[in-house]
Amino acid sequence: MSVGGSTIAAELDALSPWPDQAPRIGVGERRERIARAEAALATIGADALLVTAGPSLRYFTGVSWSPTERLVALLIRAGRNPAMICPAFEKGSLDAELVIDADVLLWEEHEDPVALVADAAGPTATIALDPLLPFLITERVRALRAVTNGAPVIDGLRRIKSSAELALMRQAMAMTLEVHRRASRILTPGIRASTVKRFIDDAHRAVGAAGSTFCAVQFGVATAFPHGLPGDQVLEEGQVVLVDTGCLVDGYHSDLTRTYAFGEVGADVRATWELEHRAQAAAFAAVRPGATCESIDAAARAVLDGGGLGPGYRLPGLPHRTGHGIGLAIHEPAYLVRGDTTVLAPGMCFSNEPMIVVPDRYGIRLEDHFHVTATGAEWFTQPQPSIDAPFG
Repeated sequence: MSVGGSTIAAELDALSPWPDQAPRIGVGERRERIARAEAALATIGADALLVTAGPSLRYFTGVSWSPTERLVALLIRAGRNPAMICPAFEKGSLDAELVIDADVLLWEEHEDPVALVADAAGPTATIALDPLLPFLITERVRALRAVTNGAPVIDGLRRIKSSAELALMRQAMAMTLEVHRRASRILTPGIRASTVKRFIDDAHRAVGAAGSTFCAVQFGVATAFPHGLPGDQVLEEGQVVLVDTGCLVDGYHSDLTRTYAFGEVGADVRATWELEHRAQAAAFAAVRPGATCESIDAAARAVLDGGGLGPGYRLPGLPHRTGHGIGLAIHEPAYLVRGDTTVLAPGMCFSNEPMIVVPDRYGIRLEDHFHVTATGAEWFTQPQPSIDAPFG
C-alpha cells in the first residue's frame, strides 16, 4: 500500500478496540515469579531481595506505581511471606492493586522506611538490592545490613518471558503496527510532525491502549538524528519519513520504527534502505540459543561494513547498538552490543534496529522485535517490505 491518500478522520473512524485480547498476567504466575526469586537468593548469598517501585515491582506484585522520594518496595524473604513496604496514607491505593499475599508494613511520614526494611529482613540478613533502587536508599540499607547486587535475580527472571508475556507483547506490537499503517496513510504535503504525533496517540487510544508511550515523527534531515531534532517539522515531497512509537498492554511495551519515502527519493537513499533491510535480516538470522548478544550486533555490522559503512560507530554507519531487551521496560537487559556476552536463551526478547545514519542528510531505521525460540528466533511483527510500500 502506498503512502498518503487518506484523511485523519477516515483512518480514526476505521479503528476500534483490539478484538483479540491476550489474557492478563494472573496471580498464579506472579506467585511463581516470587517463588523462583526466593529460590535464587541462595545463588547470590542473600537472604532477602528488595525490589523498588517500577517495572520490577509490577512484575512480582501487579502494583504499577512509579518510584518517588517515598520508599515503596517489595521485600522477598527466603522461607517467609514477602513484605510490602508502603507509606501508611497509601494503603488504600496499595490494596486496590496488590494481587499477591504479602505482609503490608506501613510507615508514617516522620518514620524511617529503611529501618522497617532492615527489621523485616532480620538482624543477620544479607539483602540483595534492586539495581534501580535510588543511591541514597541503597546507602542507608548498607549502613544497617549487609547488601549484595540483586540484578542477577531480577534481571535473570525478567529477561526470560513466559508464554503469557509473549502474548501480551505480541498484541502490543500488532496494535502499534496497525497504528503505523494508518499514520502512513494520512501523510500529505504540509502536514506537521505534531499533527502526525497527535493522530498516532489518538489511534493508539482507538485500538484500546492508553495512548502512545512515546512517539517520534521525523522528516528529511531530522531522520539523520536517532532521536530527532527540536521543532515542529513540515513534510515536503521527496523526503524520508521516520516514525518510531509504541504503547502498553498490561504494562508490556511495543516499540516499532518504520522509515519510508514520501514521493520520490534518490537512488542513494534507496540503496541505503536496502542495506539497512539486509543488516536487520542478518541480525535475525544469527539468533539461536547459545549465541551471545554481541554476536548478533556483529552480524548486522558485518553487512554494513560490507556496504562500505563504518567501521564501528563511525558515520556514515550505525552509531549505536543493534538492539535492546524489552518487556515491562522499553529498554531492559540484555543488549545486542559489543561487550555484552549474555548467552541467548528461549524467551528472551529484543529489538532489531541497526540504524544507518548519513550525517546531515538522512537516516534509515527499521525496527522490529523478536523473541528467541528453541531453534532460532520468531518475529513479533514482520519487517517492512519496501521503502515505497511500507506495509505491503
